[in-house]
Amino acid sequence: MFRLIRELVRPYRGSLSIILAAMLVETAMSLAAPWPLKIIIDNVVGTHKMTPWVHELVRPMLEGGGRLKVAGLAALASVLIAVIGALATYIDNYYTESVGQWVAHDLRMRTYHHLQRLSLGYFDTHQTGPLLSTITTDIQTIQGFASSSTLDILIDMLTIVAMLGLMFWLNWDFTLIALGLTPFLLLFVSRFKKAVKKATHAVRKEQAEIVAVVQQGLESVRVVQAFGRQEMEQQQLGQVSEATVKAALAARRVKSLLSPAVTTTVAICTALVLWRGAALILRGAMTVGALTVYLAYLNKFFKPVKDLASSTNQIAQAAVGVDRIRAILDTDTIIPEKPDAIAPVLKGEIVFEHVAFGYDPKVPVLKDVSLTIRPGEMVGVVGPTGSGKSTVVSLIPRFYDANQGSVKLDGNDVRDLQVKSLRDQIGYVLQDTILFRGTVADNIAFGRPEATRDEIIAAAKLANADEFIAKMPNGYDTMVGERGMTLSGGQRQRIGIARVMIRNSPILLLDEPTAALDSESEKAVIEALERLMKGRTVVTIAHRLSTIRDANQIVVIANGVVAESGPHDELLARGGIYAELYRTQFETPPAKAGAPETQ
Repeated sequence: MFRLIRELVRPYRGSLSIILAAMLVETAMSLAAPWPLKIIIDNVVGTHKMTPWVHELVRPMLEGGGRLKVAGLAALASVLIAVIGALATYIDNYYTESVGQWVAHDLRMRTYHHLQRLSLGYFDTHQTGPLLSTITTDIQTIQGFASSSTLDILIDMLTIVAMLGLMFWLNWDFTLIALGLTPFLLLFVSRFKKAVKKATHAVRKEQAEIVAVVQQGLESVRVVQAFGRQEMEQQQLGQVSEATVKAALAARRVKSLLSPAVTTTVAICTALVLWRGAALILRGAMTVGALTVYLAYLNKFFKPVKDLASSTNQIAQAAVGVDRIRAILDTDTIIPEKPDAIAPVLKGEIVFEHVAFGYDPKVPVLKDVSLTIRPGEMVGVVGPTGSGKSTVVSLIPRFYDANQGSVKLDGNDVRDLQVKSLRDQIGYVLQDTILFRGTVADNIAFGRPEATRDEIIAAAKLANADEFIAKMPNGYDTMVGERGMTLSGGQRQRIGIARVMIRNSPILLLDEPTAALDSESEKAVIEALERLMKGRTVVTIAHRLSTIRDANQIVVIANGVVAESGPHDELLARGGIYAELYRTQFETPPAKAGAPETQ
């Protein structure tokens, strides 16, 4: 845990030095604070002589003055100590917050950058809710620990050492009383450290479940309302919320043992010191001011001890956060890129050579897929549900890597290409286009942010999107609602096509972009796609077989292999899987037996 904290705070060594200096000043002022009161009690109200070193320090200021002048100097010293301590506290608090915020920023960006580089296989097996919880709650916990708790622990240790030195100087046998009880307190703290971490981990897990349930409910609110399942969603939230309450109370039961234990220990020490101090004062072996200072130091001694004990909770919480962050950062499902990876300009040839792949290696989706697509060809990929059509397309831009065999572009294995260069030359139109926060123009230029307004408009016109965009309240500067839900499916698809057009990629992957559209929208989208596909290598997953009749080649995937391939007419003539799929879609089924005849 401390290795990650060290990495995070290293860039801010200068600020940490300022914080440390300010904390040392705070500690010094805390040590000096009781002394003006001692002077008042012993040297102004009482008749005791000043300690020699104190008398030498203030003698130039006491010439011609009596006890009242001593009282004035003590009062002035008290104010001066408070002002210096307050200034140090301000500097400490400001720089601590600054370091904390930047540490959180760096860790948040580091974690999100790592998530962006992971393969899609990671997201297939991990919920979004816990990931959101880690990036928010856990990073916030680490922020607090890295910025303040780490230095607080150091200062507490220094304070304990300084207090012990002064307490031994004032009265060594009193100090032995405090030291005699402290080990029992520290032993108690170490005993329940593991219990605190375990309880905190349970709380974090349940909090992540709350985020997951709320996120799912809000993202699916249209479906929830359409099916009238609001109460069921509330019940699910209620269950995880109650589980969070129980986990939090269980954690609090463990954590709450600490404060009573420290308070009782402090009370016992204070009682012993009062009893022993009263006896020494009555014998004239100690002054009232010395006892007052010692009692103040005793309380100040146990405060950092209590803080160190309390830091067990903070360390446990930070450790849980670090564990969850590390679970992400240590994930090795990143798509690897070779040091000597190349970035050629692609022409569009795609070759699959005996490719095998499974999301779970034990359950292969593709077993032995071989096919060749020449530059500029349009190839349709069809097959039964679950046959691996989308998987074939996902291997081309390296969303996943083949377990066996190879995928080659222009003769180069995709694993030998730079990932960014590869994906920059591939356009992707999904069945349901996802729109992002921002304007319509921002969404069209998503794949090429440097695109000019003229290029954006030209792409929109080619995609049959300019007409409806122009009718929006602010045209291309209209803000898109969350996930583009304020637009129709056809409008979202055309913006998605414009997004691909503006990149001018030589390879185009289509995942049934017209499947969920009405006839009018489908017509507009197909016109846009026909413009988009000119001069490009196109691989399209098709459920509506009418969209691939004119394809140069149709590939049928079944049982993890290429079961059939060829042009539309040839596959129909074979009477195989493709012909059966085609008949299912386009031939009218026979009337059921016993059905009444129409007149």
